[in-house]
Amino acid sequence: MNKNKSVIVTCAITGSLHTPSMSPYLPITPDEIVGESIAAAEAGASILHLHARDPKDGRPTANPDIFMDFLPRIKQQTNAVLNLTTGGAPGMSIDERLAGPERASPEMTSLNMGSINGGLFPAAEKIKTFKYDWEKPFLEASKRTLFENSFENIEAILNRMGKGHGSRFEFEIYDLSHLYNLANVLDRGLYDGKLFLQFALGILGGTGAEVDNLLLMLRTAQRLFGNDFEWSILAAGRHQMPMCTHNTLLGGNVRVGLEDSLTIGPKKLATSNAEQVLKVRGILESLDYTIATPDEARERLQLKGAHAVNF
Repeated sequence: MNKNKSVIVTCAITGSLHTPSMSPYLPITPDEIVGESIAAAEAGASILHLHARDPKDGRPTANPDIFMDFLPRIKQQTNAVLNLTTGGAPGMSIDERLAGPERASPEMTSLNMGSINGGLFPAAEKIKTFKYDWEKPFLEASKRTLFENSFENIEAILNRMGKGHGSRFEFEIYDLSHLYNLANVLDRGLYDGKLFLQFALGILGGTGAEVDNLLLMLRTAQRLFGNDFEWSILAAGRHQMPMCTHNTLLGGNVRVGLEDSLTIGPKKLATSNAEQVLKVRGILESLDYTIATPDEARERLQLKGAHAVNF
């Protein structure tokens, strides 16, 4: 445990898996995403992880024009690192998933390190009334489809965003095998930047949000990569705050946000992303940890800097 190192807080603002009927507080429009992002940064998030949604009905979109409707405004009003999705949403092609990031040339993007069964379908059974017609079929489709992240797609993202734009990656690790996929990437010389691992736990189809699983992933990563890497954790739903706390005690960083959990407590919806940032910040500061600034995060993750982006 290293209490001398500040904790990098990432906030995932909206994502592509939750639907508008699940929470009235899920940001949908560019204006909402801007407002939520700025508030989360002011609350202490040094990295903002961003997806785009169609402002008419909230469905996930890869339209780069929508990304560019909110990215410049966030950058103008906060110093936070803007981290764009390359996962997009289920059913998107690799070209669609990269349309926004290639337009923006951000400091950082996500990179999912393997395919999984992303089971959203249980949520469809819990929602009595859907706000939009697309939501129920979107959720139910996850019973017969998978979240594809093939070796070919991983290599394309590394080449197009890493070599092509100098972006660094939030390597999203949903399963133990994804660490070995990343080791293969390094063995083949496809990436030589600072490693930032995001252990993604608690999604149906991936690894469960349990401390034993976190320890197994962390110890495996240390065997594969040594100790010169940064890692963080996201945990779905009610597991968010407990797992963030555990990971910090192990020396890691944290991710919160409405992409990962819509709640702030038992059966209580979070009213904003900033509410979750403030809660995790309060937990960490009560344990005598400090919160990393955006520039501290840039230095530790060896990012190219906000001056080098296209927005």
